[in-house]
Amino acid sequence: MKILVTVKQVPDTSGKVAVNPDGTLDRASMQTIINPDDLNAVEAALALKDELGCKVVAFTMGPPPAEGMLRELMAMGVDEGVLITAREFGGSDTYATSQIIAAGIDTYGVEDDDIILAGRQAIDGDTAQVGPQIAEKLHLPQITYAGEIKKDGNTLTVKRMLEDGYMTVKVKTPCMITCIKELNQPRYLSVGGAFDAYSKPLVTMTYETLKDHPLIDATTIGLKGSPTNILTSFTPPQKGAGMMLEGAGKETTDKLAGILAAKHII
Repeated sequence: MKILVTVKQVPDTSGKVAVNPDGTLDRASMQTIINPDDLNAVEAALALKDELGCKVVAFTMGPPPAEGMLRELMAMGVDEGVLITAREFGGSDTYATSQIIAAGIDTYGVEDDDIILAGRQAIDGDTAQVGPQIAEKLHLPQITYAGEIKKDGNTLTVKRMLEDGYMTVKVKTPCMITCIKELNQPRYLSVGGAFDAYSKPLVTMTYETLKDHPLIDATTIGLKGSPTNILTSFTPPQKGAGMMLEGAGKETTDKLAGILAAKHII
């Protein structure tokens, strides 16, 4: 048994956000973090590893520097990383991305007792589409929005969180599950784990590795092959500095009312 976790390196939205002329994010000029929901998926995988002694493999699609993110996950306890990277994959939308990652997972191999975990959605797109699309393309059952996961033999019992309650679902392996932040609290990497991270295996899959897979079609991957087209994208304008008024008397409130009236707010 092994657990495969898909993770994504995303822009740190608390810092600078830059956009290319074609509407895609200029990732090279932004600080990056591990997608938060994906960390919950990683923690779920590591918790099952602690319980069952299984192998955990992290998959990501991205530029070569994404190796650093995989090494960070290895320092947390992940056993192996798979980096799917190629210029031909750049600019892929969710449809193309799911095809590429599904091809990478299928090439690596999915066995009868394996589990695939993913975060609910990525903070740079917020679509929640890639995980379910991977399951669809690998012909696997899927459960989304998992708030609790329990394994019993070759079945998993998952509490699926909804807006107005929850749903308990049983599923047989192999399967895909997407995780929400309420599922757990991700662990920190350890000093010993950081030392061990660079001795763990990392596999790189390129376009040459995957080009013969049935899911890889040069006309439906990358920016040009993606069916979703970005009409426009821009960096939100920065807000100006606020104005502070001191005092709590009538004079201060009259001054505030005058400022708001001058701006035609009241």
